[in-house]
Amino acid sequence: MVYAKPPFGGAEHVLNYLARYTHRVAISNHRLVAFENDRVSFRWRDYAHGGKKKVMTVSVDEFLRRFLLHVLPGGLVRIRHFGLFANRRRSATLDRCRALLGVAKCADPPETPSLRCPSCSGIMLVVERLTCSQLYFRPSLAPSEPRRCLA
Repeated sequence: MVYAKPPFGGAEHVLNYLARYTHRVAISNHRLVAFENDRVSFRWRDYAHGGKKKVMTVSVDEFLRRFLLHVLPGGLVRIRHFGLFANRRRSATLDRCRALLGVAKCADPPETPSLRCPSCSGIMLVVERLTCSQLYFRPSLAPSEPRRCLA
């Protein structure tokens, strides 16, 4: 069971708060003021007192401790698609939304333009797709075998 209080400033306040953390690094270079005598000075905004800009000076160890609180462990990402656009059920959910809205499903997207040969402008046909390792370990063409256009 989860207990969650309504936000004090409303939903807009929560979104503004989260936006500061989802699209930025913990601290940008322009906020760093000085690094002297094993102390780091940086600008910060005091939202409790009307958003006034202030300068704080802390030891290097304290600065690094605070900075590393914002670094995610390996394998975790900051933002994932959820709700309507979650990967696992995206097509089923969008179909349900269309049905509830009474909107017909979109027509198939137009066919993608075919690839063209850079030398003769003929249509290229994909015969095989290779991974990087396959290219690396694949024997190269012998010099006696010239590359030619099949179009």
